[in-house]
Amino acid sequence: MPQTAEIATADLKEIAAQVRRDIVRMVHAVNSGHPGGSLGCTDLLVALYFKVMKHNPQPFSMDGAGEDLFFLSNGHISATLYSVLARSGYFPVSELATFRKLNSRLQGHPTTHEGLPGIRIASGSLGQGLSVACGAAQAKKLNGDDRRVFVLMGDGELEEGQNWEAIMYAAHHKIDNLIGVIDHNGQQIDGSTADIGGLGDLRSKFEAFGWHVLQADGNDYATLLPALEAAQAATGQGKPVMFIMDTRMGFGVDFMMEGHKWHGVAPNDAQLATALEQLTVGTVADY
Repeated sequence: MPQTAEIATADLKEIAAQVRRDIVRMVHAVNSGHPGGSLGCTDLLVALYFKVMKHNPQPFSMDGAGEDLFFLSNGHISATLYSVLARSGYFPVSELATFRKLNSRLQGHPTTHEGLPGIRIASGSLGQGLSVACGAAQAKKLNGDDRRVFVLMGDGELEEGQNWEAIMYAAHHKIDNLIGVIDHNGQQIDGSTADIGGLGDLRSKFEAFGWHVLQADGNDYATLLPALEAAQAATGQGKPVMFIMDTRMGFGVDFMMEGHKWHGVAPNDAQLATALEQLTVGTVADY
């Protein structure tokens, strides 16, 4: 289905359910991957690629001139991005069957040397995506390109110090065509973010650093879509924008939605069957 600003919320929900089916099947097939955060961020990526962003799947351009750009900093949730890219026309949906296999373009963490359309940076070494997004956004300004740059980060990823250098840099240089998104699910690989690193009051921190900040539920299109509209409306006003997106890890599959267990664990056969029963779509289009 092509990207269009007129797509209905009901259609976004159908696409998101299909993407979630892709995620659990991809991770199950190779007994490897990160389903928890992937499922939690599905609604955001579907909204961006099918409704919000101006982008051109074919022909894919690495420089993205005249397009909105998206960078995935928390690259371990690659299954979500791969599914959304395929289903929005960047490469054949059938290629999802090669996820995490030898010689595949769909590696566990996105890379660029395989030439996969839609991937502009290698990611997964956490803490680097916001810095890249700052540079891309500044390049657009220098080139007179009025499009925006989006970047998704995990909340546990904010324990990486490079993020805070980029946060200071973006505010100081008034990079106001930049929209950051934090997957605020409160979980990371070893436990809750409160126990591991103690993120504190993120909204107050970003505001103190000079960002325009919004916060909303990222697993409900009734709140997610207005938040993304507000984030776009806030660009061009001298401040970078940060959207703190409250999500639940494993959203859409009930047994994956508590705690950090499903950060990086693949479902077994019985668990996959249960997950697929819960992820219903009007017309199943599994790869």
